[in-house]
Amino acid sequence: MRNDRIAGTLAHWLRRGTLVLALALAACGGGSGDNDSSSSAGTGGTGPQQPAGSNAVTVTVASGVAGVRNIPTVSVTICAPGTGTCQTVDNVQVDTESFGLRLMSSALSPSMASALPAGGASGAGGGTLAECLQFGDGSFMWGTVRTADVKIGGETASAIPIQVAGDLSASIAPSTCQDPDLALNTPARVGANGILGIGVAPTDCPGCTNASGSIYYLCPSGGGSCTNTAVSVAQQVATPVARFAGDNNGVILQMPAVGAGGAPTATGTLIFGIGTQPNNTFAASQKLATDPAGDFIATFNGSRMRAFLDSGSNGLFFVDSSVTPCTGNFHDFYCPSSTQTLSATLTGIDGATNAGVSFDVANAVTLFNSGNYALGNLGGPYGSSSTLDLGLPFFYGRTVYYGYDRTASGGAAPFVAF
Repeated sequence: MRNDRIAGTLAHWLRRGTLVLALALAACGGGSGDNDSSSSAGTGGTGPQQPAGSNAVTVTVASGVAGVRNIPTVSVTICAPGTGTCQTVDNVQVDTESFGLRLMSSALSPSMASALPAGGASGAGGGTLAECLQFGDGSFMWGTVRTADVKIGGETASAIPIQVAGDLSASIAPSTCQDPDLALNTPARVGANGILGIGVAPTDCPGCTNASGSIYYLCPSGGGSCTNTAVSVAQQVATPVARFAGDNNGVILQMPAVGAGGAPTATGTLIFGIGTQPNNTFAASQKLATDPAGDFIATFNGSRMRAFLDSGSNGLFFVDSSVTPCTGNFHDFYCPSSTQTLSATLTGIDGATNAGVSFDVANAVTLFNSGNYALGNLGGPYGSSSTLDLGLPFFYGRTVYYGYDRTASGGAAPFVAF
């Protein structure tokens, strides 16, 4: 799941997939729709089953809250800062290509929502700080910025800004966050109770320190429209892992392999820190330098293009005229008559490393009809011919590392590795 705050024109692939998949699953029972219900755990072939250590948490791919395929989720606990007023929210999507924690307001109890203070000094003077986070396809999240202690596994990020989506009227939003057909402010529209952005950037909008072009808004308490406002880096929605007391230099996402037809569920592990504990030793064979958004370069079908590894995309998305697209409700996906094996060369932005990868794309209608929720070869043509989006199917059977961008403080540059 990509936003276009840092790197050019990006795209929110998952929203399109969610709408199509919801139709496909209507006759299969779908998800429970219970905003706080836990996904049923299960295994999808070989791979990690239980997290080891306080710096690790279980990742589950199952039917979740909306019956959408390939949604990796974890449980996140939020607390009013420095208090015991807390709530655990299940079914929060793990997204390696967005930044910061965003929870649906409907997933929070009224007492929890009221206990979270409005975020930052920009909300002072009788106003409320809000964010209009837009995605490349025009969809968006609109809601307040709050301050919370965020606990995941045994780690805590104290008093960080998060977004609560869907708790403000669209009538006071900027024009870009008013269309109800494009709003991602409910679990049904997102396919999860929230999004845990754990990408390489420590915050979501470095350019928002200037009001011009900022995605942050000050909404007057006495009514009236919200207006752009400058927000310091410290006040921006923050990647929680980067704000942990330790194990904060990156993440590792391990997912099990799944068979050609997929698996009913899959259970993996999200590990915090790289090289900080016995369970997060760096052991990747390929390491690619990225830009501040986590992008690198791919050579695919003879063309160079932008690429990224995105657990928030529920498929492999690229444009290839040689692969047959689906029709009707499934038009965002591929439907080849037999499984196609494709290949690409991935290159770091410094040009120092080339990694050859291959991936399979099967018939999406067949995959949907299987009833499985973990699909390792789901792909589609949605997107740009100049982009290779290696979504969750790429992660099955792999251990993928994300090294955080520490250059602002003189530290390491961002990278991905596998």
